[in-house]
Amino acid sequence: MKSERPKIKVPWEPLDIITDLISISLIVAMIAYTLLYFGELSDTIPTHFNASGEADGFNDKIYIWMLPLVGVFTFSLLFFLNTKPHIHNYMVPITEDNALKNYRFSTRVLRFTNLFVAIIFSVIQYIMVEKGRGNPIRLGGWFLPVVIGFSILLPIFIFVYNKKLNAK
Repeated sequence: MKSERPKIKVPWEPLDIITDLISISLIVAMIAYTLLYFGELSDTIPTHFNASGEADGFNDKIYIWMLPLVGVFTFSLLFFLNTKPHIHNYMVPITEDNALKNYRFSTRVLRFTNLFVAIIFSVIQYIMVEKGRGNPIRLGGWFLPVVIGFSILLPIFIFVYNKKLNAK
């Protein structure tokens, strides 16, 4: 039962700090970049891209703030969830003996998820701003396979890396 799980604080390691700082920096940079060029945006900007990376949805330029808002909300939510690892889902029963190991793994997965979301949102926001400024830039056909690849391969890599660390 989740209520019986130990409530311990997972000490931050350098990787955790670096990952969160990079995520925060990307979100701040995305907001700053948007602020810097908001006045140069056309009244209608691309807000959706198809699988080939071509803009296929457009909206008023105020919608340029949607992605930064969702990014801040997502980061904040996942950051908060990282402070409560005892409520996360686990594949094994959590005991006093295995709590720290499992909590660290779970919080690290959330940190890397936050980082990945910040990277993807920053790239999309950059392209939306540039297209909105009239610059001939596009995502290209590489974007969707990379996103899907990282969505599948990144969790597998983290899982395998964690297993190697715990085998030592």
